[in-house]
Amino acid sequence: MKYLIALAARSAWNRRATLSLVVVSIALSVTLLLGVERLRNDVRESFAQSVSGTDLVVGARGSPLQLMLYTVFHMGEATNNMDWSSVRKLTAHPAVDWVIPLSLGDSHHGYPVLATDQAYFDHFRYGDRQTLRLAQGRRFSAIFDAVLGAEVAEHLGYRLGERITLAHGSGELKLNEHADKPFTVVGILARTGTPVDRTVHIGLAAMEAIHLDWQGGAPIPGMSIPEQYVSRFDLTPKNVTGVLLGLKSRAAVFAMQRYVGNFRDEPLMAVLPGVALAQLWQLLSVGEQALLAVSALVVAVGLAGLVAVVLAGLSERRRELAILRSVGAGPRHVLALLTLEGLALTLTGSALGLILLTGLTLGLAPWLESRYGLYIHAGNLSAEEIKLLAWVIGVGCLASLLPGLRAYRLSLAVGLTPRV
Repeated sequence: MKYLIALAARSAWNRRATLSLVVVSIALSVTLLLGVERLRNDVRESFAQSVSGTDLVVGARGSPLQLMLYTVFHMGEATNNMDWSSVRKLTAHPAVDWVIPLSLGDSHHGYPVLATDQAYFDHFRYGDRQTLRLAQGRRFSAIFDAVLGAEVAEHLGYRLGERITLAHGSGELKLNEHADKPFTVVGILARTGTPVDRTVHIGLAAMEAIHLDWQGGAPIPGMSIPEQYVSRFDLTPKNVTGVLLGLKSRAAVFAMQRYVGNFRDEPLMAVLPGVALAQLWQLLSVGEQALLAVSALVVAVGLAGLVAVVLAGLSERRRELAILRSVGAGPRHVLALLTLEGLALTLTGSALGLILLTGLTLGLAPWLESRYGLYIHAGNLSAEEIKLLAWVIGVGCLASLLPGLRAYRLSLAVGLTPRV
């Protein structure tokens, strides 16, 4: 076996220019396959951690997925709101540690506007329980203060101190604009890679203030309350879209969920964020499986290139293999020699692919984290990645048998017969 390995190594070295291209092809294929698998798992984990540290999401009774889409991702429309009195009762519950009220419905150039309070900055978590951080400025404090998500500020080119106006409803069209009550940008949040980046944040009192002279989604004809007079009115919210709940003990989550489900004042529901986000991810499972399938096809192409190169080289190596047969090497030795060569190329390409994947992960991980909020781990291979790598090596070994079997069937006379 040792002499076969040495012979395979020398033969491969003589054809190093051609075989190096095969190794590079396999390395790139392995990098793509394992990279997609790692990205797929890490994106799923990042998606599941769009909101973390929140025990329950509470809103009007309806579809749990719709509630999550609207309160967490700010997509779609809320069917019903919940009364502010219900929020107060939930806040006063002995099992509740903190409450983040969320009120949506307005927009700014297509970006959703979220009305909340200071608890949002204190208790909202994303990713691995990371807190919101201000890249510039401060939190909102006055009625017409606004804090922008990173993407809003970057895309629209806003800076601190700029004046912006909000529009009633969602979408790009500003058919019902609150032009008489502009907001001042006082803060810009650091990028999180979550829906927070695409959100304009204002206070709950501000949401009430811009709708004082509105009714039924439209301005009241002949009525206009200037911004300097809004503080004279009661700006306590009448209702909100939903709330995020943090409990003093996670052991009480199911008891609190039942309490909300049996709430007497109005029909409410409490959703476990992790369960709902897992259900939402199932809607995207077809896409991620298709992406993995494309990567597997790329690996198949790389291994097919390995077979093609070795098969094409057989005609040039006829005399070499025939000489080996003439000095005593049997057909099995020739089969083992070519199989070893193919296996060595697959192992080398896989190793280079792992090195390239590690380098890319270490190099791109900080940028992906800061830009898109994706936390790509650069540690040990996961069980799924090891399984995929084993499949690549196994298929590469089987692919190497094809040239070996062809060489096995070549007779000694064929190899020594000169071509005309």
